[in-house]
Formats: sequence, C-alpha cells, structure tokens
Amino acid sequence: MNLPFTVEQFFEVFRTYNHAVWPAQVVTCVLGIAAVVLGTRRRRSLDRVAWAILAAFWLWTGIAYHLLHFSRINPAAYVFGGLFIVQGLLLLALGEIKPRLAFQPARGVWPIIGAALIFYAMVIYPLLGLLLGHRAEELPWFGVTPCPTTIFTFGMLLWATGRGRFIVFIIPLLWSIIGGSATIHLRVPQDCGLIAAGLIGLINLLATRRRSLLTGEGQSGH
Repeated sequence: MNLPFTVEQFFEVFRTYNHAVWPAQVVTCVLGIAAVVLGTRRRRSLDRVAWAILAAFWLWTGIAYHLLHFSRINPAAYVFGGLFIVQGLLLLALGEIKPRLAFQPARGVWPIIGAALIFYAMVIYPLLGLLLGHRAEELPWFGVTPCPTTIFTFGMLLWATGRGRFIVFIIPLLWSIIGGSATIHLRVPQDCGLIAAGLIGLINLLATRRRSLLTGEGQSGH
C-alpha cells in the first residue's frame, strides 16, 4: 500500500496538532469520563448530554484534526473529515436533538466488552504508545484524534439501544478498516485495538439483528 506521506510526516502532524490544540486532550478526557458516568444513569436527560459529548468528539476530530492538520500531508483527509463530521451530526441528531438512541448498559457480556473498549481507548491506548517509544506529544490522544475516539465510540455503542443504532455503527466500522491499516503501515500497533473493536462491533450488530428477528422486534436495536 503506497501512502502519500512518510511515517515521519505522519507523526510530525501529531506533534504539531497536539501542540496546537493543547489542553484539549485534558478536556476530552474529563468529558469522556462524564459521558461514561452519564451513560450509566439510565435517565433520558443525562443520556442526551452523553450523546452530545460523543458527537462533539467526532465533530472536533473531523474539523480540527482531519481538515485542518492531516489534510496537509494527505488529500484523502478531506473525505475522512467529512465522514467524521457526518458521524458527529448523526450522533447529535439521533442521540440528543430527536433521540432515537439511549444508553442502557445491563448485565451480560456486551456491556462488559464495551467497558473494556472504553478503558482501552482512554488508558491502555496511550500507555502502549509510550511503552513503544513514542513521546506524549506525538501520540494520538482520545477525543481529539480518530482511532482512540472510534474505539471509545464502539464501547459506548455496545451500551446503546434504539432504532438509530445500526446507522451510527456504519462510519466507525469503515474507520476500523481505514484506520486499522496504521497498525502495519504507520507503526501504530496499538491500533490492533481498533481492528478488534470493529470486529466486535460487527459481531454485536449481527447478533442483535438475529435476536431481533427471532423475537419479532424488527430493528429496534436491542
């Protein structure tokens, strides 16, 4: 696979970007924790705030990272940015403005896997980057860069129910394929977690669809 940029240029974008947006990385960590807490409360009003936070992560990443920074070395970033903006708008529309989605984490394996993906995105992902020799300033940080944000989203979606659930899975699944290529080509082995998250999300969708057909619930999501 031929890329229009080098590995060095790729990490230089992260260095420049992280300096430019600091301390947004800290803010998104706080907001991520807030979204997780709110998503476990089982209250519609709090759900809407959690969905708005998740939407903000995608909108920010699409505009600030893809369009304003990554596009300097990769023209495809304009397409990627567009996808992230669309995902942010979908999350905002279906989760906050006209809610068709709700967080209903319950007992069982899927909510546990969702929690594991959230923890991976927020904690394990950056720790792996540091252990593999990258400096903090050149790491992809949760909430402001694509891959850990997508992993976090998969985790939250495993807690979700509603008729809009299938739609908001599509772009994260696409990015798990696109971004997952960084594992090999761009020396970001922690993105193996992105590939795993995409596979988990796909299996969950298929299992949910099968259960809905068996129970006659149509496409209710859960």
